[in-house]
Amino acid sequence: MSSTAPPAAPGSSPDDDPTSGPTSAGIPPELEESLEDEPAPRRRSRLRSVVVGIAVVVVLALVASTVFAVVTVRRPLPDHEGTQKVPGLSADVEVRRDAQDVPHVYGDSAEDLFLAQGYLHAQDRFFEMDYRRHVTSGRLAELVGNVPEAVEADKVIRTFGWRRVAEEEWHLISDSTREYLQAYTQGVNAYLEERDPEQLAVEYTVLGANAEVSEPEPWDPVDSLAWLKAMAWDLRGNYDDELDRALAYSTLGDSALVDELFPAYDESGNAPVLRTRDLANRTDDGPAAGSEATGPEDADILGSAGGEASARLESAMDATRTALDAVPVLVGRGDASGSNSWVVSGEHTASGKPLLANDPHLALSSPGIWSQVGLHCNEVTAECPFDVAGFSFAGFPGVIIGHNADLAWGLTNMGADVTDFFVERVRGDTWLRDSEAEEWEPLDVRTETIRVAGASPVDLTVRSTAHGPLVSDVLDVEDVVGSPTESGTEFGEYDVALQWTALQPGRTADAVFAFNTARDEDDVRDAAAQFEVPAQSIVFATTDGHIGYQAPGRIPERDDVEGPVPSDGTWPRPGWDPRYDWQGWVPEERMPRALDPAQGYVVAANQAVLPGESGPFLTEDWDYGYRSERIRTLLDEQISTGRPFDAADMNRIQNDDWSPFAAALVPVLLELDVDGSFESAGLELLADWDYRTDVDSPAAAYFAAVWRNLLAETFWDDLPESMRPEGGSRWLQVVQSMLERPDDRFWDDRTTVNVVETRDEILTRAVTTARRDLTVELSKEPADWTWGTLHSLRLEHPVLGGAGVPAFVRDYMNPDPVRMPGGSSIVNATGWDAGTGSFAVTTGPSMRMVVDLADLDASTWVTATGTSGHPASSHYDDQLGAWAAGETFAWPFSREAVEAAAEARSTLTP
Repeated sequence: MSSTAPPAAPGSSPDDDPTSGPTSAGIPPELEESLEDEPAPRRRSRLRSVVVGIAVVVVLALVASTVFAVVTVRRPLPDHEGTQKVPGLSADVEVRRDAQDVPHVYGDSAEDLFLAQGYLHAQDRFFEMDYRRHVTSGRLAELVGNVPEAVEADKVIRTFGWRRVAEEEWHLISDSTREYLQAYTQGVNAYLEERDPEQLAVEYTVLGANAEVSEPEPWDPVDSLAWLKAMAWDLRGNYDDELDRALAYSTLGDSALVDELFPAYDESGNAPVLRTRDLANRTDDGPAAGSEATGPEDADILGSAGGEASARLESAMDATRTALDAVPVLVGRGDASGSNSWVVSGEHTASGKPLLANDPHLALSSPGIWSQVGLHCNEVTAECPFDVAGFSFAGFPGVIIGHNADLAWGLTNMGADVTDFFVERVRGDTWLRDSEAEEWEPLDVRTETIRVAGASPVDLTVRSTAHGPLVSDVLDVEDVVGSPTESGTEFGEYDVALQWTALQPGRTADAVFAFNTARDEDDVRDAAAQFEVPAQSIVFATTDGHIGYQAPGRIPERDDVEGPVPSDGTWPRPGWDPRYDWQGWVPEERMPRALDPAQGYVVAANQAVLPGESGPFLTEDWDYGYRSERIRTLLDEQISTGRPFDAADMNRIQNDDWSPFAAALVPVLLELDVDGSFESAGLELLADWDYRTDVDSPAAAYFAAVWRNLLAETFWDDLPESMRPEGGSRWLQVVQSMLERPDDRFWDDRTTVNVVETRDEILTRAVTTARRDLTVELSKEPADWTWGTLHSLRLEHPVLGGAGVPAFVRDYMNPDPVRMPGGSSIVNATGWDAGTGSFAVTTGPSMRMVVDLADLDASTWVTATGTSGHPASSHYDDQLGAWAAGETFAWPFSREAVEAAAEARSTLTP
């Protein structure tokens, strides 16, 4: 494999484009050509980056920089016009691409559609696919080399065994799903054949500058199945809360204080998705696990005895979080990793038919997570049943979220509790199954070999109990909880196992294709029964006028145990007490669902699904519902005026940037008596603020700084560093409650001696330090402050976009930063982490879609980046500006609309 290209000829003529300036002399012609279609600011930025790279090469002779600076970056770009031979097709497949390069695919058979989709995904996104399969197989170090973070990620994922579970799932899924996955695989491999890595993606050239890059392996259907494990992992529910409860308890030693930091969902303030009367399968069965459980009682189990045991617990839980966070974020995490979705019935719309809106809040990277596509059988039949468009994952066939000719569906993370940590007693190669019966069972033990590019392989021993893999083996944790017995052997040492629904083989892959062909409520229910992980809330609407909600997922049944720790899944569980074992799964018929609720709409935005104890126990750890309540408020306000909704109204609501944090806190802040005109200047901005967080708002910038500093002043002295509040909905609930208790213990700054602070003292500190901080960070004049200056999105390439990569390579791979409105727990949920001190956007609406069930061609969509994974493509980030501004693009669906919008046409032929 060649890793270099010929250097530019000496004395090359400068680019005639005046936007590039005279410094463009020496740019390789191929690179100039690759930038011709770029917007001028981005073109200038890229040219400057490459010029700087060349200068560095000349002066310092940096080989890696030379390779990147002169490589033919257009070489991997695929041909989207004309005729292309694709082995394996049974007949010609037509592809039409619009102005955003979104492909609509037309074929005579389902297998041809998915074979073509695999070919197109490989054309546009193969490195992204290859990266994902290396991550999900625990083979990232094979791709990126001897990077400690990659090796640690591989250890954790090998311990989980994602790939092993996916291999088992291959034998569970239906024959048709296997056929679709095999066809997709054949399409991917048809593109890979006769192309070396440099023809597939520029990333291989860059990586190959410092280490040998092997030819990518052929795609395998199990690669697609393993990707579903990554999706399930990032959307797994209350995993972090369970760790944090135990860690907070070891630090605070008081379950009442822990409960204060994890308050119950407040139905009086923020309504659940469904009311009891809405349920289509109403039942009087309450939850299997008690929702009234409080903190732990047994000091030996969770380290509440204080002293050395508590210190060990704090250290161990900290290490657990750190190690498991080594798994790369592929979908999203954090408070803003949820979604908004809602559907409005025809009685409230201008057309008389439903409208559906969805914007999943996930990790934002470049390229983006979604790949837009239309998949159309030329004649829809039982053998070829697909006529669907929406958002797909590169690496998996079909459409994950979207609509067909009869039905639209949206997904939001339900947040069900599908993980539990089990504290295990381990002795040698056995573990204690039942302490009363003194029953010991052998551990399941296997050895995994992690290959590392450019270094020696690493052997890893993986041990498991009936509850799951011992994650403590990859965490270098000794005594994870409590203190061992004096002998240290009679009852074993302590380890921690993770039980997680996604480690059980399932049929989620079947669900994807079932949704693609669903026509009505019954079809949605059948598809949802197969959508086992991750547990998602589904809203749907049909062209014949129905709207509804369905909760899917594999949800554990837990017995209500009167024991040393709560049995509802909110705390780590004793593995030696069989009463705490999972008792199976919640039956599909008990999962909440509703059809055509009386209020005429359904809003699902990660809040509680059901009121009180209606239906099965799902979790105690919901999003606290500020986004969902704001959406309901906006819907109710417009309904009350009698003005019907259209698609533009749905998009307006998606971009709403009103802050519930400000509504709760500003009235209290304005009552503070702050001395000095300098210190109080920030507060003056809040006096007539409308609580909107637009990019130009000085008040939004100041309030965000106050919120960040308030959380630090209030909680950093009480909690370990890994628990520093990120500032999402739970922390707003906590602080709102504390505002009513001016002498709450958490207001006191424990770092001060012989002084007990109260609410107003801490609030005053927060507002004055925020004024000083923004004076340094932005300007002395508050009128010059803007939220968008602080709150920007800097998309990063997952491999070549971060620290340790030469700056000009990062500049080339990463799109230019964009200023963003919104924030955490705001409908326009551009999340940021207050615990880091930064206001930078970390998660957000990965796409926005609005489906008009009266006229599917009037639907709209947008993604956070673009269709291509090639940075030299004009479609790498061409949707970013529109997305940041809250704009969308036309979403043609009918053949006539697709043909009218087509700007590129190609034929894939056998």
